[in-house]
Amino acid sequence: MDLYLVIKTIHILSSTVLFGTGLGTAFFMLMSKFSSDIQSKLYAAKTTVIADYLFTTPAVIIQPITGLWLVHQSGIAFDVLWLMWTYGLYMVAGICWVPVVFIQIRLRKIIQESFDTGTELPPSYYSLFRVWFLLGWPAFMALVAIFYLMVTKPS
Repeated sequence: MDLYLVIKTIHILSSTVLFGTGLGTAFFMLMSKFSSDIQSKLYAAKTTVIADYLFTTPAVIIQPITGLWLVHQSGIAFDVLWLMWTYGLYMVAGICWVPVVFIQIRLRKIIQESFDTGTELPPSYYSLFRVWFLLGWPAFMALVAIFYLMVTKPS
Protein backbone atom coordinates (compact mmCIF):
# COMPACT_ATOMS: atom_id res chain seq x y z
CA MET A 1 0.00 0.00 0.00
CA ASP A 2 1.30 3.45 -0.97
CA LEU A 3 1.60 5.66 2.14
CA TYR A 4 1.35 8.83 0.03
CA LEU A 5 -2.05 7.78 -1.31
CA VAL A 6 -3.27 6.82 2.17
CA ILE A 7 -2.26 10.23 3.57
CA LYS A 8 -3.74 11.98 0.53
CA THR A 9 -7.02 10.12 1.06
CA ILE A 10 -7.04 11.11 4.73
CA HIS A 11 -6.35 14.71 3.70
CA ILE A 12 -9.21 14.73 1.20
CA LEU A 13 -11.62 13.03 3.61
CA SER A 14 -10.75 15.41 6.45
CA SER A 15 -11.23 18.42 4.16
CA THR A 16 -14.60 17.03 3.19
CA VAL A 17 -15.53 16.56 6.85
CA LEU A 18 -14.31 20.07 7.69
CA PHE A 19 -16.24 21.71 4.88
CA GLY A 20 -19.32 19.51 5.07
CA THR A 21 -19.71 19.62 8.83
CA GLY A 22 -19.19 23.38 8.82
CA LEU A 23 -21.77 23.91 6.11
CA GLY A 24 -24.22 21.44 7.63
CA THR A 25 -24.06 22.77 11.17
CA ALA A 26 -24.22 26.37 9.93
CA PHE A 27 -27.39 25.56 8.00
CA PHE A 28 -28.83 23.73 11.01
CA MET A 29 -28.09 26.64 13.38
CA LEU A 30 -29.35 29.22 10.90
CA MET A 31 -32.64 27.40 10.39
CA SER A 32 -33.14 27.16 14.15
CA LYS A 33 -32.94 30.95 14.39
CA PHE A 34 -36.13 31.23 12.37
CA SER A 35 -38.01 28.82 14.64
CA SER A 36 -40.09 30.21 17.48
CA ASP A 37 -39.61 26.93 19.36
CA ILE A 38 -36.84 27.40 21.93
CA GLN A 39 -36.45 23.64 22.27
CA SER A 40 -35.54 23.46 18.55
CA LYS A 41 -32.99 26.23 19.02
CA LEU A 42 -31.51 24.41 22.01
CA TYR A 43 -31.30 21.12 20.14
CA ALA A 44 -29.58 22.83 17.20
CA ALA A 45 -27.06 24.60 19.43
CA LYS A 46 -26.26 21.47 21.44
CA THR A 47 -25.87 19.36 18.31
CA THR A 48 -23.70 21.97 16.60
CA VAL A 49 -21.32 22.14 19.57
CA ILE A 50 -21.08 18.34 19.69
CA ALA A 51 -20.44 18.17 15.92
CA ASP A 52 -17.61 20.68 16.26
CA TYR A 53 -15.98 18.61 18.99
CA LEU A 54 -16.40 15.28 17.20
CA PHE A 55 -15.83 16.21 13.57
CA THR A 56 -14.60 19.74 12.91
CA THR A 57 -11.86 19.92 15.54
CA PRO A 58 -10.14 16.67 14.47
CA ALA A 59 -10.38 17.73 10.81
CA VAL A 60 -8.88 21.14 11.63
CA ILE A 61 -5.92 19.36 13.23
CA ILE A 62 -5.52 16.68 10.54
CA GLN A 63 -5.60 19.12 7.60
CA PRO A 64 -2.31 20.97 8.16
CA ILE A 65 -0.49 17.82 9.32
CA THR A 66 -1.43 15.81 6.26
CA GLY A 67 -1.16 18.81 3.95
CA LEU A 68 2.38 19.67 4.98
CA TRP A 69 3.39 16.01 4.81
CA LEU A 70 1.99 15.78 1.27
CA VAL A 71 3.83 18.93 0.18
CA HIS A 72 7.08 17.58 1.61
CA GLN A 73 6.66 14.16 0.01
CA SER A 74 5.68 15.57 -3.39
CA GLY A 75 8.80 17.73 -3.59
CA ILE A 76 6.83 20.95 -4.08
CA ALA A 77 8.50 23.96 -2.51
CA PHE A 78 6.69 25.13 0.61
CA ASP A 79 6.83 28.74 -0.60
CA VAL A 80 5.08 28.28 -3.95
CA LEU A 81 2.59 31.13 -4.35
CA TRP A 82 -0.57 29.00 -4.46
CA LEU A 83 0.53 27.17 -1.29
CA MET A 84 1.27 30.46 0.43
CA TRP A 85 -2.28 31.51 -0.41
CA THR A 86 -3.66 28.26 1.03
CA TYR A 87 -1.74 28.80 4.28
CA GLY A 88 -3.09 32.34 4.58
CA LEU A 89 -6.64 31.34 3.72
CA TYR A 90 -6.51 28.48 6.21
CA MET A 91 -5.44 30.95 8.88
CA VAL A 92 -8.33 33.26 7.91
CA ALA A 93 -10.73 30.33 8.29
CA GLY A 94 -9.19 29.43 11.65
CA ILE A 95 -9.25 33.01 12.91
CA CYS A 96 -12.98 33.06 12.14
CA TRP A 97 -13.68 29.52 13.38
CA VAL A 98 -12.14 29.79 16.86
CA PRO A 99 -14.44 32.61 18.01
CA VAL A 100 -17.38 30.84 16.34
CA VAL A 101 -16.80 27.80 18.56
CA PHE A 102 -16.92 29.95 21.69
CA ILE A 103 -19.96 31.82 20.38
CA GLN A 104 -21.77 28.54 19.76
CA ILE A 105 -21.04 27.42 23.32
CA ARG A 106 -22.26 30.78 24.63
CA LEU A 107 -25.41 30.61 22.46
CA ARG A 108 -26.12 27.13 23.78
CA LYS A 109 -25.80 28.42 27.35
CA ILE A 110 -28.06 31.42 26.70
CA ILE A 111 -30.71 29.24 25.08
CA GLN A 112 -30.46 26.69 27.91
CA GLU A 113 -30.97 29.44 30.52
CA SER A 114 -34.00 30.82 28.68
CA PHE A 115 -35.40 27.32 28.28
CA ASP A 116 -34.87 26.48 31.97
CA THR A 117 -36.42 29.72 33.21
CA GLY A 118 -39.16 29.96 30.59
CA THR A 119 -38.03 33.46 29.60
CA GLU A 120 -37.54 35.08 26.23
CA LEU A 121 -34.12 34.99 24.65
CA PRO A 122 -32.14 38.08 25.66
CA PRO A 123 -30.82 40.63 23.14
CA SER A 124 -27.33 39.15 23.63
CA TYR A 125 -28.53 35.98 21.86
CA TYR A 126 -29.42 37.94 18.72
CA SER A 127 -26.25 40.04 18.69
CA LEU A 128 -24.05 36.96 19.25
CA PHE A 129 -25.93 35.07 16.57
CA ARG A 130 -25.29 37.93 14.12
CA VAL A 131 -21.53 37.83 14.88
CA TRP A 132 -21.59 34.02 14.51
CA PHE A 133 -23.28 34.38 11.11
CA LEU A 134 -20.92 37.09 9.89
CA LEU A 135 -17.79 35.16 10.91
CA GLY A 136 -19.02 32.13 9.00
CA TRP A 137 -18.81 33.84 5.62
CA PRO A 138 -15.08 34.56 5.42
CA ALA A 139 -14.33 31.09 6.81
CA PHE A 140 -16.60 29.47 4.22
CA MET A 141 -15.21 31.54 1.34
CA ALA A 142 -11.63 30.83 2.46
CA LEU A 143 -12.29 27.07 2.35
CA VAL A 144 -13.89 27.35 -1.11
CA ALA A 145 -10.82 29.25 -2.32
CA ILE A 146 -8.52 26.60 -0.80
CA PHE A 147 -10.39 23.86 -2.66
CA TYR A 148 -9.94 25.84 -5.88
CA LEU A 149 -6.21 26.26 -5.23
CA MET A 150 -5.79 22.58 -4.37
CA VAL A 151 -7.46 21.49 -7.58
CA THR A 152 -5.89 24.01 -9.98
CA LYS A 153 -2.46 24.55 -8.37
CA PRO A 154 -2.00 27.77 -10.38
CA SER A 155 1.51 28.94 -11.22
